[in-house]
Amino acid sequence: MEPFIVSARKYRPETFEDVVGQGAITQTLENAIKSNHLAQALLFTGPRGVGKTTCARILAKKINHESGDYDPDEDFAFNIFELDAASNNGVDQIRSIVDQVRIPPQVGKYKIYIIDEVHMLSNAAFNAFLKTLEEPPAHAIFILATTEKHKIIPTILSRCQIFDFKRITVSAMREHLKRIASKEGIVAEEDALQIIAQKADGALRDSLSIFDRVVSFSGNELTVKAVTENLNVLDRETYFNVTDLLLENNIPQLLVDYDVIMAKGFDGQHFVSGLASHFRDLMVGKDERTIALLEVGEQTKVKYLEQAKKVDLAFLRKAIEIANQADFNYRSSRNQRLLVELTLMQLASITSDGEKKNDIKYIIPAVQFENAAVSEPTAPQLNTTAGESGSNNSVEAVPKNIEEQKPEESQKPIIPVSTSTSSPDSQSISSTNTSSTVETKKDTIAESLEEKRQALLNKSKKNVSGLSLQGIEAKKTLIAKQQGRITENDQLPEDAFTQEQLDMIWSKYITHLQDRGQQILASILNADQPQLKGTVIHLRFPNRSMKEDLEKSQGQILEYIKRELNNYLISFEIAVDTTVTKKYVYTDQDKFSKLVEKNPAVDVLRKTFDLDF
Repeated sequence: MEPFIVSARKYRPETFEDVVGQGAITQTLENAIKSNHLAQALLFTGPRGVGKTTCARILAKKINHESGDYDPDEDFAFNIFELDAASNNGVDQIRSIVDQVRIPPQVGKYKIYIIDEVHMLSNAAFNAFLKTLEEPPAHAIFILATTEKHKIIPTILSRCQIFDFKRITVSAMREHLKRIASKEGIVAEEDALQIIAQKADGALRDSLSIFDRVVSFSGNELTVKAVTENLNVLDRETYFNVTDLLLENNIPQLLVDYDVIMAKGFDGQHFVSGLASHFRDLMVGKDERTIALLEVGEQTKVKYLEQAKKVDLAFLRKAIEIANQADFNYRSSRNQRLLVELTLMQLASITSDGEKKNDIKYIIPAVQFENAAVSEPTAPQLNTTAGESGSNNSVEAVPKNIEEQKPEESQKPIIPVSTSTSSPDSQSISSTNTSSTVETKKDTIAESLEEKRQALLNKSKKNVSGLSLQGIEAKKTLIAKQQGRITENDQLPEDAFTQEQLDMIWSKYITHLQDRGQQILASILNADQPQLKGTVIHLRFPNRSMKEDLEKSQGQILEYIKRELNNYLISFEIAVDTTVTKKYVYTDQDKFSKLVEKNPAVDVLRKTFDLDF
């Protein structure tokens, strides 16, 4: 089995003619070589995957080919030195180049030094390179390549001839992918290659990587469906369908279709931004002079022209404004799905005949969609249990399910109906009983619903504002009732305990606080030893701030102590006593300083043996 070579390496250009999308730069370099006007320091800058390193290598080989009569098969590999500045960004590597550059080439006329990702060099390396770059030997040419020109110091930029590589257009990338597909024997749809080119975002290397991935997925037939499924992108057909629904003002179907899109795992912001781009393409398709701006295949271009005839510019302007606003607010929204759904409803209401149709935020009332037909969503449905009829998503099934779950119905006995052959009189009596049973069920359900509605209304009438006088009185009454109920509770434990037990629990709680990182509260509790008098714990602190801090947390402290000592009569008595000496939690530095104060020889010992405190 032969090793697989990725397309980005297999079809890497060998000549300037093979370079895609950089015709101005390649023509300039070829003319400079022929006219002997090539600078000795060149800087290739631009986005990733557009051909900077490739052009540097082609230029390095072509310089020596054009400079004399040599074997055309000679690649002058010994004259080309390539350095990756991302992993060799120190002064030593640059000094090594400076030392080598003095030696003339053995074959050919020039030695070419290619430094890739030059912006990764350190400032010291840049400074060590300055003099050589400004006055290189006659046989040396430096080609620097970078994706981030702004990170290169100005003194380097001023010594180089700069070539700005541009992003490769979608059409040029699509044609290049089409040539590669034909060489590989792959049947590819033009729209599928268009999606790959757009996904690459101007980087040819990325498009070739995506091409390899999709081919591995779909085989020798590259279809739009395979590309969209593998890249997880929304195809244009989705946006065409959504736009048709917007023009029909069909809000229910729009929401159902958007739910299907979300169920497939697509991002809401990606959907909104794609919809705004679709509106832009429709606006472009309104005028024959701007149709060339559509970077799509011929079949898709026909669809755009057909749909552009159905919409007017006023709709497209408002639609783009609404979609762009939703795209802007998406990241800051707490309910992002609701934002997109509201956006779709606003878009579908643009062409309505409502009273507020000129308002950009107007939404068609839901009353108008009472009889609207909504097709079933294609998203995966939940499994239904055996015996249930219909889908869980059916609107008609909801009231039925609610009625079936009524407790009054489940408790009501079922009257059996005889199915045996009998006289007409008995059959009429049976049917009468059955109909009366059904009527009784309906009356019972109606009465139950009416009772619940009335109870809800009575409850809402009793609600009062917390800021009103009536609300304040109600709150006082509630507190009084709660306090009255406290005395009615069962007696809580009141086990006896000693001062020693309290000290042990106190120390245990301080350790618990320290383990949880509550050092301030632990130090406050450690400032004084609690004194027990009956069930009252007396504490004294040197200042009021410590007293107030403890009072804020005394609820959790009392709860812990009561539970551990099994006595729920315990309470605190906290006082301020300035005669109390505050206990501090000393750090290692504080302890060492105290030792030095008592005995200065300790510091001498530390310095002698170079110790850390």
